[in-house]
Amino acid sequence: MLCIFFYICCMDEINTTYFITKWKSQIKKGLLEYIIMLLLKNKSYYGYELIAKMKGFASMDIAEGTIYPLLNRLKKENLVVSEWIEMETGIPRKYYKITDLGMEQLVMMNDYYKELDHSISGITL
Repeated sequence: MLCIFFYICCMDEINTTYFITKWKSQIKKGLLEYIIMLLLKNKSYYGYELIAKMKGFASMDIAEGTIYPLLNRLKKENLVVSEWIEMETGIPRKYYKITDLGMEQLVMMNDYYKELDHSISGITL
């Protein structure tokens, strides 16, 4: 009987951990474009530099394979542009910067995010 109770408790913990991990991942995926555009609002970044900056945020573990497709999609939507910059040493780097259209979209995204945050903050546990 004790073994069954232990098994059930462990399975509940495993299911809870899996759910939370999956939920966190989905939230991050939904916010990555917003975060990229927020960062590009103030400065142009090359890909690896952008990833490093994002990793500087708490619990933001981001793979290159995640960021570059997002940057390409933002480029296709004319929200971001890129240009190759020659370096004094080393190979050229592709720098990304936000466009005027991207800034307009970012303002709308920011307004929605604030509205959402305000709505969620109004709900108490």
